[in-house]
Amino acid sequence: MTSPVSASSLVIRCKGVLFDMDGILISSLGSVERSWTRWAQMRGLDPVYVCSIAHGCRSIETVALLRPDLDAQTENDIVEQFEIDDTEGVQVLPGVLKLLAALPRDRWTVVTSATGPLARVRLATGGIPVPERIITADDVSRGKPDPAPYLAGAAILGLAPQDCVVFEDAESGTKAGRAAGCTVIATTFSHSVKSLRAAHYLIEDLTGVEVTEPHADGSFGLRITPLER
Repeated sequence: MTSPVSASSLVIRCKGVLFDMDGILISSLGSVERSWTRWAQMRGLDPVYVCSIAHGCRSIETVALLRPDLDAQTENDIVEQFEIDDTEGVQVLPGVLKLLAALPRDRWTVVTSATGPLARVRLATGGIPVPERIITADDVSRGKPDPAPYLAGAAILGLAPQDCVVFEDAESGTKAGRAAGCTVIATTFSHSVKSLRAAHYLIEDLTGVEVTEPHADGSFGLRITPLER
């Protein structure tokens, strides 16, 4: 549910928030591209193409698509270890820590295409408090753009998907959030506006997102200033 606040901002009411990790909470673009480039060169693939399709998707599905002749789990383990070992440049993004501190602790979690070990390494490197339960690539059989990850994220918060707001930066994630029935807010950190058509709203980053006072029904507001499409 939304209500106008000013000519340029609005408030979205929700009961929970589901955050993608890479490109929303932390910047790990360098690590991702270095790791996938290394794997692509090992397997005789074009690194530019590999990097272009790896963002926002489960790595096991990406390697299976690119080299179906190889064992997907083995290849996934290789890429995962490359990424775990490469934390250079991994850092928290603007506005993240302030927003997380303002949210009710039990009303947000992380829904990422990264594996569990990789997600926890990156969140810790970025200094982000890790919720007790998060959704990673290990927790679902179908990754983004399938709605399964965000349906699972809403479930661990004990909420209906339509009561949740998703923050995403990738095409696959915006499609997943929308298909799950959530309100989707996409940042323009790493992907083109054209690729984010599935999002309900676009913002530059999390810097200007504010949490408003809770309502009697348990909901609270997120004040944003959407970008014009």
